[in-house]
Amino acid sequence: MRHVPDSERRARLATRHALTPDTSVRTPEEAARAIVALHATDAPSVYLSTWARTTGTTRADIDRALYGDRSLVKQLAMRRTLFAFPRDLISAVLPSAAARVAISERTRMIRDIERAGIAPDGKAWLDEARNGVTAALSESPAGLSAAELRRAVPLIDVVVPSTAGESWSSPQVLTLFGAEGSIVRGPSTGRFPTARPLWTLPSLWLGKSTAVLDAADGYRELIRRWLYAFGPGTEDDIVWWLGSTKNAVRTALHELGAVEVLLDGLAPGWLLPDDLDVEDEADSWTALLPPLDPSVMGWRNRDFYLGGHRRALFDTRGNAGTTTWVDGRIVGCWIQDSDAVVRVHLLEPVSDEARDSLYNQASRLTAWLDGVRNPTGYRSPAMRDQEREWGTRPDTRSLADTKINPAIQEI
Repeated sequence: MRHVPDSERRARLATRHALTPDTSVRTPEEAARAIVALHATDAPSVYLSTWARTTGTTRADIDRALYGDRSLVKQLAMRRTLFAFPRDLISAVLPSAAARVAISERTRMIRDIERAGIAPDGKAWLDEARNGVTAALSESPAGLSAAELRRAVPLIDVVVPSTAGESWSSPQVLTLFGAEGSIVRGPSTGRFPTARPLWTLPSLWLGKSTAVLDAADGYRELIRRWLYAFGPGTEDDIVWWLGSTKNAVRTALHELGAVEVLLDGLAPGWLLPDDLDVEDEADSWTALLPPLDPSVMGWRNRDFYLGGHRRALFDTRGNAGTTTWVDGRIVGCWIQDSDAVVRVHLLEPVSDEARDSLYNQASRLTAWLDGVRNPTGYRSPAMRDQEREWGTRPDTRSLADTKINPAIQEI
């Protein structure tokens, strides 16, 4: 059995994720493909993850991909998380990862609607709400905000208590319809670092739709792309990343002809059958990645690149803050000070060369942000400690603090 040590896994991460100078890419679309999809729950991360993997890309280039060419499409999918997917991958996402989220959310919401006395038949209520929303959007080609849809479809202007002790309202109704593929996040009335999406119909935003795969084919394509970008990984890694069942993962691995390999610690991992060659060690590299970046969130088992920094850089729900990387290992975090200057904070010693490279990365990112402050919506314990030291006063709240939609938190 082929043995893939942690050192080789870090080398594959570096080159496959376009994080070294020699492997950086040119466009937001290429950056997304390198890591399957860009994490978009924290809106600025789409931009910052792209910056970290490209050369010469501007915020306008990313706006073009999201809102002009629409070659990147935001879709709720794996683990109830929002991603910006390459457009051609949507046909695989909708029947698999997105559908699994939608089915779970619809079941929960039907139960809450009936228990709260909103309607005797929760399914019929949701169907009527969906018909009303799609009808309103069909008459508004430019898209409508959640507030505008509440006025256009008074039925969804509700507050529904849940069994978890919290409440949900129209944003969660729209999120469900988005997960089901009935509506899609379209134009944004905000720009970096905020996102204020308008909802629209897929036919209006994306044009003629392509054929949607069945669930098994969708899972197989997602897992195929994950294995190339993130492999080797364990079965548990793939199940966690997809938010799916072991059966779905095992079926896809079998159909793909995935090959079992041995990881350090004697854990079994998986690779595509045509991807078994030994990966050459990457040249020395550094990176500054944003909260919830896919390179941080790609595996459930993270010891081979995270080390002992989990408590400092992750919260109890599994949300990662900013991370600082040296040669495939996370060594710290970064923040902005009160003057919008990016500051690197190290949690372990690094070489003088690595430190100089990180400072150079920080200077580049400071220039790219061009005075924009608070480009992250989540702050880890280590980031908060550094912000107190530098006297910064962030304007945005932690994702762990917000109650807007706890269902999309990482688990």
